[in-house]
This record gives sequence, structure tokens and C-alpha cells, in this order.
Amino acid sequence: LNARFFTAALPSLSLCHAVRSAFPLVSRLCTPLCPSALSSVSESENDSDRPTRKVACSLGEMSDLRRILESRGADAVEALAQAEAAASVSVLSVDPSLCEECEDRKAVHECLDCDGRFCELCLRSLHRKGKRARHRFCVFESDVKQAPREIAREQVRAAEGRRNMRERAKFIPLRLEYTERKLLRMVEAALRASDYVTEVDRPFASEAKRRHVQLKGICAFLCGLATSVQYEAGQRLLEERCFSEYAGFFQECMEILRRYKIMNPEKMRNEYGKLLFMMQDAMSGQIHQLLGFDLKGPIKTVYSRLEELDALEMLDDPLIETATQEVLPDRSRSRAEIQTDIKRKNRAIEILVKKYWRGSSRSEEAEAVRLCLYSIADNNSFLNANRLPVEKMIVKLEHYFNAQTVEEGYSLAIQEGLQGARLTHNHERQFNFVKQSLKLWSEILLDFFRLWYLAEEDLLSGTVAYSLEDTGQGFQRVQQCPRTFRAMQEILFTVMDRVSWIGSSVVHLGDHNVPNALVFIDKYAQVSRILGPVINTLEQMRRIYDEDPATEVLVDQGFGGLDKVEKEILYDFFRYAFDGSGADNFYDAGSCIDGRLTSAWNWCSQINSKPYVPIFRLTGNQGFDGDFRG
Repeated sequence: LNARFFTAALPSLSLCHAVRSAFPLVSRLCTPLCPSALSSVSESENDSDRPTRKVACSLGEMSDLRRILESRGADAVEALAQAEAAASVSVLSVDPSLCEECEDRKAVHECLDCDGRFCELCLRSLHRKGKRARHRFCVFESDVKQAPREIAREQVRAAEGRRNMRERAKFIPLRLEYTERKLLRMVEAALRASDYVTEVDRPFASEAKRRHVQLKGICAFLCGLATSVQYEAGQRLLEERCFSEYAGFFQECMEILRRYKIMNPEKMRNEYGKLLFMMQDAMSGQIHQLLGFDLKGPIKTVYSRLEELDALEMLDDPLIETATQEVLPDRSRSRAEIQTDIKRKNRAIEILVKKYWRGSSRSEEAEAVRLCLYSIADNNSFLNANRLPVEKMIVKLEHYFNAQTVEEGYSLAIQEGLQGARLTHNHERQFNFVKQSLKLWSEILLDFFRLWYLAEEDLLSGTVAYSLEDTGQGFQRVQQCPRTFRAMQEILFTVMDRVSWIGSSVVHLGDHNVPNALVFIDKYAQVSRILGPVINTLEQMRRIYDEDPATEVLVDQGFGGLDKVEKEILYDFFRYAFDGSGADNFYDAGSCIDGRLTSAWNWCSQINSKPYVPIFRLTGNQGFDGDFRG
């Protein structure tokens, strides 16, 4: 909607809000006439951060609603007058400098054809294809004094600002303590024995019957947790159903498992899904009223713990890099050098503890500061284990291949319809397509903990409901993910500003490809499972080649040498792991953001048919999927 229509329709939106609060019966009568406006109000009632509210209905619908109210008598007319008076104040509070699409960033461009003002991100998203791609736009003069390119760079720098330690700490989970690990084992065992998702996510004759099964499963799970800790408490819960009295205990149990899962994405892949879906149902309308409390509690992070200790300044200390670095074994370094790094790290930890906690170094608070430093080190370890294979793959791409020159027999060109490919790229285009895909995965993993936090916020949102649909892969919970989608757009914009973008920029979220945020976050947690075994095979192969003469003979005679077999593996990977294959049609795979990962998984599923599979077996790699239980 453009600005003039938005201003004209806003009083009618406030009118709908007044009708719902003052006349519930009239509200139900009017819903068929203006359902989108009423739902828009209900979804935005709890959204206090938004300066304005979107209007998703037409003025014709609003005029029908006015006529119905006027026919109901004096009380309705009085409510109408009060609503319009309140709406006039709302119109005055609208910030005209904000983007009309997202309503939370400053408008930097004005589209001359749409007659709208947009931020850089929304402008690119809305005008990337079709007739809108030919629209004319200019700098929004009233608030913007810089050139559009300079503004784009500022947005990129703002995105990179998340990488400083103070911002990172807001999304780094706190390492579990000993007592918390006992609760973790109990909750994990209870979820492993539960068949909640199997019982609930299936067709029912009516919604009431499904809700009954949901409530029964949730109550049984909560009673089981309470009984495991204290038998009398579990017995009382079974008799009186007073779940709200133990709200703190249940929230702590859920928070511990969620926090552990974020720190260890490869663990509890089944149990974590059960827990989130159970919490999602427990936060829905009627079930939430029956339970009387929220199962969702805030995740304990490094930032929140240091804030309690009044030690946030530690995050800005230069010594924190030494105190939280990961010391890895390295064959090129002596044992004495590695031990020196470990001692330097331990010394830095003790210096920071004494500097930012002036009490006893053996006190509980001092241990909490150490725990925060260990948690940041865990985060660095995650980045090293998951993001490093992506960076190594980029280095190997640039080492063995060149965008401008094509070595005979090693052209990366692909053609649609040949060997399963759904894209047509020449060598240069495919080289850049692979490189930008790897850089995008690297950026996603760098911001992975924040994405996980936002994914949980979307899944456990009380305002955005899900629908159970058959997506072709069984019944899935399809739910919109506005927070996760916005964060992905920011990351995508960061990468697009650095490289010349090739292919589609569509992000699938809340559709049959990626039904919800849980599927999204689990999908990108597999990037290291795809690239890790490939990098590990190439590195281990060199070590075995140097140590075992029999392996040297096998590689030289069977594959033409070590460098040749490494290049053959990479050549096949860069061509067929990024060819748009792996789905039923072009839209589901192709060159879209998620389709690139789908193509890579498709390549992994075909590894047993490759001529170089003995090399993978020789280095100990048995597959890409890993253990679901962990």
C-alpha cells in the first residue's frame, strides 16, 4: 500500500479494534466482511515495537463495516466516533521516514512508479524481477543525504557489527553446570520415550479430538518429569492438575535442553523436534489457558549472566580473544608450542576473572565469570568446526580452478537436462555460482546462533499459528517465520553486496519446501556434515599417502597420483553439487537459496556411485548424515 492509502485506511483499522473490544457479537458478524483487518489487529496487539500497523483490507470492506455499525444503534455510533478520534492520534504518530514495507528501517529510496518509499533491502526484494524490475527510483531526499551505494555499505557494516563480542554474547548460550546436566539427562530420556509428534501430527476427524490428544500428551509428559524428581509432586499433579504451581521447574527443564541443543546442533535431532512441537502446542490458545503458564522461558546467555554480575565491560577487553581462543592440535607445531598457548590462555582467563570480579577467585561469582569465558570458547570451537570446512573449500576452489581460464578436461560448465542438471552455466558462471554459495553458507554459519534464537522465537510465537499440511514428505507443520526470514534477508544482502549475484535470491520459509523454522535451522546445521567429510577425506588422504606405501601405490596406479584424485573429487563436487538438482521441479531446487543446499545433499546421496568412493572409505568416512541420537 502506498502512503496515501495507508493514511486513509488507518482510522478504519482502529475502528475494527474498537469493535472487537466493545462489541464481540458485532465483531463476529463483521468478520466475513473484513476478516483480514480484524486478524491484522489481533496479530499486532502484542507487537509494541512496531511504530505502525499494516492494513490488509480495502476501503470498500471498511465502508460496509461502518454501515453495519450505524444500523446497530446509538452505542455502536458512539463507539465509531471514539475509534475515529483515537485513530486520528494514531495517524499523527506515523513516522513518514520509515520504509513502507518493513516499517522498522529508514526509507532511503523512493520508487517513482510505485509512489512508495523503501529501505535498501526491501527495494531489492520487491523489485528483483517482473515488471517491477523496470521501475524507476531515486534517493529519498527528505531524510537521506548520501548516495545509495554509500547507504548500502553502511547497512553492510551494520550487519558486520553483530560480529563484535558484545553483540555475539547476546546469542551465545551459557555452558551447562553439573546440576543442570542431571536434569538434561532426565528430560532427554523422557522425550526419547515419548511418541507425541507421531500421535498428534496426523489426520483427525475434528480439531477438538486433536486438541484432546495434544493436551493428554503434554500433561503426561509434564507429570512424568515431576514424578522423576519427586514422587509426591507427580502424584499431586495427576490428582489436581495444578501445573502452574510448578511453572518454574518446567521452564527450567525446557530451557536446559534447548540451550544444550543450540550449543551442540549435532545432538538430539529427534528429541529436540519433539520438545519444540510440544511447546508450540502448549502455547496455543486453549491449551495454554488450561495449563495456566508458559513452557517457554528465556535462554541463559553469556550476556545475560555477565549483566547480572555487572561485568559486561569484560566483553570489550582485548584480552578476551586470548582467553577464549581454541587451541587445536597441529602437526606443524611442537608439543611445547601448543602447551605454551594453553598456558597463555589459562593465564588470560585468570587475569580477566581478577580484573572484573574483585571478590574471591574461588567464589561462586568468579566461577560464573569463568563459565562465561568457557562458553565463548565453545562458540569459537563451533565456528572452527562448522565454518572452517566452508572456508577451506573456497580456498581449494580458487587453488584448483580459475574463473577466466579453463583447463582441458576440467570445465565446470553444466547444461540443463544432462546428468540431472537443472541449470545451464558456462565455466565462469558456474565458478562464481559455487563461490557465492559457499560464501553465503559461511555467513549463515557465522550468524548461526542468532538465527537459531530467532527460529525459536518464530516457532514458539503465540501470534503466528501453524497449519498441518501434507507437503509431499508427510504431514508437516507449515508456519510463517517473519523474524528468521528478515535475518536471512540481511545475510543475503551482505553477501550480494560483496559478489556479483548469480541465480535466484528466493528464500523458502513457511512453504512446502521449508515448512517451518525448525526445518530451516536443521537444514543449515548440515552444511558441515556435507563439506566436513569431503575436506577430511582430502586431508587424511595426504597423511595416509605419506605413511603407507601400499596406499601410495593404490593412488598412483589407480587414480594417477594424489593431486589428480583430489582435483577429480573437487571437480565432480563443484559441478554436480551445485547443478540445481535434487527436487521434483526447478522452483523447489534450481538456483534459489535453499535449492543450493538441496543440490549438495543430492550429490551426497549419490556418493556410492562415484569412481573415487574407495578414497572416502579408505580415510574412514562412512557417510554424511551422522547419528540422529548423538
